[in-house]
Amino acid sequence: MAKAAHKAKVMVAMSGGVDSSTAAALLKEAGYEVIGVTLNQWPEDLPPPQGETGCCSLSAVEDARRVAGILDIPYYVLNFRDVFERKVIDYFVASYLKGETPNPCIVCNRKVRFDVLLKKARALGMDYLATGHYARRLYDAEGDRYFLAKGRDREKDQSYFLYSFTQEQLAHTLLPLGDYTKREVRELAQKYGLPVAQKAESQDICFITEGDYRHFLRTRAARDIKPGPILDTEGRIIGRHEGLPYYTIGQRRGLGLAMGKPCFVVALDPERNAVVVGDKEDLEQRVLYARDNNYILWEKPPTRVRITAKIRYRAPEAAATLYPMEGGRARVEFDEPQRAITPGQAVVYYQGELVVGGGTIEAVSARE
Repeated sequence: MAKAAHKAKVMVAMSGGVDSSTAAALLKEAGYEVIGVTLNQWPEDLPPPQGETGCCSLSAVEDARRVAGILDIPYYVLNFRDVFERKVIDYFVASYLKGETPNPCIVCNRKVRFDVLLKKARALGMDYLATGHYARRLYDAEGDRYFLAKGRDREKDQSYFLYSFTQEQLAHTLLPLGDYTKREVRELAQKYGLPVAQKAESQDICFITEGDYRHFLRTRAARDIKPGPILDTEGRIIGRHEGLPYYTIGQRRGLGLAMGKPCFVVALDPERNAVVVGDKEDLEQRVLYARDNNYILWEKPPTRVRITAKIRYRAPEAAATLYPMEGGRARVEFDEPQRAITPGQAVVYYQGELVVGGGTIEAVSARE
């Protein structure tokens, strides 16, 4: 990692895990003036997470504090409960009630870490905010523009979660782990003497520690979740569902149907409060529409451009054509049908190593 050009100040968002801890160590070694912060964003009405991997747990805070002590950097815990509740949890619940399947990690990055926290860091005199994401921040001096690229470790690349970066945010963000593999990060943590070097990965959704997301929704929105019909693709009622938020596109098990053949959830219809099921082939779609699109690659997007796109984090990139539209919307037409495109999830656009941008999937179409 490059040395700090001057004694630049950087706030590191520390979760108590090996990635953010090693990011702080690398920045300290590179000559930055580093402070560490952990966000206290756990809702007051929920029992705190247990174990060692919850990013909001007491043990996570203590791990981050111990690492800060070893690195000899100031460390603070910031109260972000209200912000997290309003911007992430409320969105999470509302999205499920609309028949979508949200990605709270992306919303947290967009609306909490690289918005509210970054603004707070700048207000406190910090030059940068840093995180332990596996992605690379690049700068083109000739064009005076920042870019986001995939992390070198393809198994850990997290650029998918960061497509919403603005130029202003990238200018004041550091991603120290982008050029490292996970194995190298653990080795570095060992070298720095960090007690979290072999700590296990944290879970996917930090605020769900009891049961699953369905249990969480029952505690938050039970009165808004109502049973309704299960329809086939012809509109015939073939069963009853327990509540729209309890089902996801592509789901096969737990439908309570005896059809004599495999059935899959192919659509969620909030207007009719209906779950639509069909054959495996009915999950294949070629066109999607996305809202709230953000483009990192251009100041003004072209009307048509070839890309590859990912419709979920672990999905392979697929060749497609992107058609940016008015109002922040976009149409994406894939060369080959994609399976189980899910409204509420992010679609992220790439050109080679670079992140073009992305948006939130709002609708799909089998053919146009």
